[in-house]
Amino acid sequence: MDAVTHSPEDSRRRELGAFLRSRRERLSPADIGIATGARRRTPGLRREEVAMIAGVGTTWYTWLEQGRDVRPSVEVLTALSEALRLDAVEKRHLFILAGRQQPERRVAAPERVDGTLLHMLQSLVLQPAYVVGRRWDVLAWNDAAVAVFGDYGLLEGDARNIVHLVFTSPHHRRLLVDWEELARVVLASFRAESAKYVGDPDFERLIALMMRSSPEFRDWWPRRDVARRLTGVKHVRHPTAGAMAFEHMSLSIDDGSDMRLIVYTPLPEQNSVVKLQKLLEGLPAERRSA
Repeated sequence: MDAVTHSPEDSRRRELGAFLRSRRERLSPADIGIATGARRRTPGLRREEVAMIAGVGTTWYTWLEQGRDVRPSVEVLTALSEALRLDAVEKRHLFILAGRQQPERRVAAPERVDGTLLHMLQSLVLQPAYVVGRRWDVLAWNDAAVAVFGDYGLLEGDARNIVHLVFTSPHHRRLLVDWEELARVVLASFRAESAKYVGDPDFERLIALMMRSSPEFRDWWPRRDVARRLTGVKHVRHPTAGAMAFEHMSLSIDDGSDMRLIVYTPLPEQNSVVKLQKLLEGLPAERRSA
């Protein structure tokens, strides 16, 4: 006999039900303060117990576990994730299986670049690279980044921010070929990503500072242009090495934060690889990366 086939939607609902069941069976009644008798045979919680804690009907929840065509709301999924004590990864998985967008709660927690990421950053010997945080503050960088873009260690506070550097640093304005085109894209990308943090005091303070400090930012920000983060080829005009070209891209750090690794790969044109090697050879020890 031919195997029974299911549509992708059916398979997703069945997997959602199986996931809920597995999380329910993992919990013990004692975990949530339910007294049990000696004759209890159900592994973990009963369906009616989960339904009661989440504030939904037992029949409806049973249908959900059975993979029937019921469509839980964001609010119900949130209640279920709390009832089942899901961690952040499990909650995200639940929302994906349910075909819902998980509501984002952006908390401005301290940002820290861990040792593994720092080690990878330093291993990119011939690729200028740095890590930026949710507000595009430069959190860590390698020697090649210092050689090409300057010493981030000499900057403090808002000055060590990509938007601030692009719009207010005379060095960066001279360094970046096609500055205006690049600056417009930087601003539009920053606006798109900062939407998750509307009202955050650190973002508001930076934006207010930029409005005071840069006439271009002051003129362009109210236009509310948005764009994806820029990737492609960037041309620079280094004060000692001259013209250089880099292919650059932005990589998300998959740890629940909004940190990103920005990597620049030198291209053969303009003899960029050889120029970068010479810049690194001439880099003073005291100006190496943090």
